[in-house]
Amino acid sequence: MSTTGIVLIEEHAQRVKPPRMLAVPFFFGNALGEADDAEYQHKVLQHTFDLLDRNEGPVLESLPGDMIPDILMQGSETTNESQEKGLNAADELTALRAYYEQWTKAHKNRTSVGLSKIPQRRFRAIVRFFEDYINGEVSDMKERPAEFTVPQFIRYCVDDLKAFYYEARMVQRPDGSDREIHEWFWSESTMGGLLMALAQRMRDDEDAQVQAIAYGIAR
Repeated sequence: MSTTGIVLIEEHAQRVKPPRMLAVPFFFGNALGEADDAEYQHKVLQHTFDLLDRNEGPVLESLPGDMIPDILMQGSETTNESQEKGLNAADELTALRAYYEQWTKAHKNRTSVGLSKIPQRRFRAIVRFFEDYINGEVSDMKERPAEFTVPQFIRYCVDDLKAFYYEARMVQRPDGSDREIHEWFWSESTMGGLLMALAQRMRDDEDAQVQAIAYGIAR
């Protein structure tokens, strides 16, 4: 059977050498580009399927340069000034809770939150865990499910917090674009600043697994 696919990290395809791969410059969770742009996403898919015409492999091609949009800013590429304003991540999270719950109600309880298996009403505990972890005061959280390693659990908690914030912000700013929400999170929210500090703490860790997880934290 002929196969083709999309890869977000080109180096992975270079190592594995799958038969056909299209390398795209998007972030995790956006393999086809920004959401709600069906025309553009179909073009990305068409380039992926065009690789089926290659009779020999491995084939690794990049998305054509004229199709590459302005790339979303990464957390590591910006400065977050929320701490200088004396803001608190736990209080900020609580202030957004009503908006998040409006989102779930409007979408029949569908949400991207849930990877960590920690109820969103307990997210303040995750914030405290992250703060203490960054300061070297704790290395684990008692609510962590046994099937997750600590680095995996941290990554899932980060994904849940980001989803919580993005869905709440979409209720606050229903006309805001993906780019505006992304830039608000990393440049203005206290949570964005906390996650950048967390990513740096993990990059500085001697454990290789912790370092590997750090790569995807502030993106």
